[in-house]
Amino acid sequence: MDKHVLFMLNPWVEENNQGPFYCPDCGVVEGFFAYSPEVRNNIEIIFVEYERPRQQVIDYLGKENQGCPVLVLDAGAMLVQGAKKSLTTGRAFIDDPGMICDYLGKVFNGVRPHP
Repeated sequence: MDKHVLFMLNPWVEENNQGPFYCPDCGVVEGFFAYSPEVRNNIEIIFVEYERPRQQVIDYLGKENQGCPVLVLDAGAMLVQGAKKSLTTGRAFIDDPGMICDYLGKVFNGVRPHP
């Protein structure tokens, strides 16, 4: 893996025909991209379905880490405070939307959330 990989949820409709819904945390990250659209070109973004299991996320982070949004850090990336490590795959990741935005803003000179 030579790029950071960001997993985001597609909007969905629930079985009882409720919705459509979107993930509010994914919406925060989408808001970051509205301010810094050039960052999209520097990472791989994979949209996954709401229903679990989310196999693509499992392949990167194991069954225990299927939440979205989640930024899987490139193997050569510097670890930041708050990053986690998958016990299954050993890959580092960030699963907090504010931290994802702050990290991407720092690394790719985009906007950053106000402290």
